[in-house]
Amino acid sequence: MKKVCSIAMLALAALAFQSCGGAGSNNDSAANADSANYTKDTSSNAVETGGIAVVNDDAEFAVSAANAGMAEVELSKLALTKATNAKVKEFADMMVKDHTGVNEKLMALAKAKNITLPTTVGADEQKTMADLQAKSGADFDKAYVDVMVKDHKKAVDLFEGGSKDLKDADLKSFATQSLPALKSHLQAIETIEKGVK
Repeated sequence: MKKVCSIAMLALAALAFQSCGGAGSNNDSAANADSANYTKDTSSNAVETGGIAVVNDDAEFAVSAANAGMAEVELSKLALTKATNAKVKEFADMMVKDHTGVNEKLMALAKAKNITLPTTVGADEQKTMADLQAKSGADFDKAYVDVMVKDHKKAVDLFEGGSKDLKDADLKSFATQSLPALKSHLQAIETIEKGVK
């Protein structure tokens, strides 16, 4: 009887682990990319041996930047369909165009360095998307603007840090070159924010 109870408990524990997103079933693409990069070889001939050509901190920057960029595009595509304020729609259109271009540059750079990037936005960004999807009209506009202000402040901090601290010259250059546009986006959305309060 003890053996049957033990087996039943193990089976229940396994099911609980699996349903809570245990290893292998994690749907957070950004976390999965970080994990994949962490396990890659970072030796001097890393790309030739199937490893990563940058230190792990640089790879983490690339993953965070890719996740943020994809989130900007996806949230802004949503805003193009749901926003009612013309300035909000105009900003969303700019986000889709600008961040799509930056995302493509980062993907090419990551491919050359053998950095695994997320294929979809992370779990937090998926939750934000679902929250915004449930809103409409002026409520949507305000919520989208609030998210854009918060996300662009985080992105500016990320890219400022990257432009100073990244070890890989190409990633450092990417961060430095992308920073003025991010600061411009932040300034633009903060101006819009005053009109949708």
